[in-house]
Amino acid sequence: MEQNILKNAALKSTKKRQVLLLLLQKQARPMTAEELHALAEPILPMNVSTVYRTLNTLTEKKILIRSVRQDGKAYYSLAKKDHSHRLVCDLCGKVIPVDTCPLSELEETLQQKTGFRITGHSLEFTGLCPECSKKDTDEK
Repeated sequence: MEQNILKNAALKSTKKRQVLLLLLQKQARPMTAEELHALAEPILPMNVSTVYRTLNTLTEKKILIRSVRQDGKAYYSLAKKDHSHRLVCDLCGKVIPVDTCPLSELEETLQQKTGFRITGHSLEFTGLCPECSKKDTDEK
């Protein structure tokens, strides 16, 4: 699968790109460059700078989505061709997918008003998961 993604983006299929894409696919949650480096290192040694360059390239080619969270860190996830929604815990990093799409009507309205052809979207809510919220309340 990784080879097809890279080929469709007119990128050479390197082992490093394949490993990073595979890790993002297996983890099924947005990850930082440092997290990816730590997971990739035992599989295929590479410098952190190589991870950053590769992630930037994959983001530029719209294979990945880069989002900066309230902790100031950049997180990377696989780009889906349609759209995605998720809840993300600020403390533990847990990601809960949201199956419904509350933006369908807004998307249609925006297309009609602006003539912009929307090809996808992503929506991320941040906050505290029930476990972290309980811990936070107990600590206060």
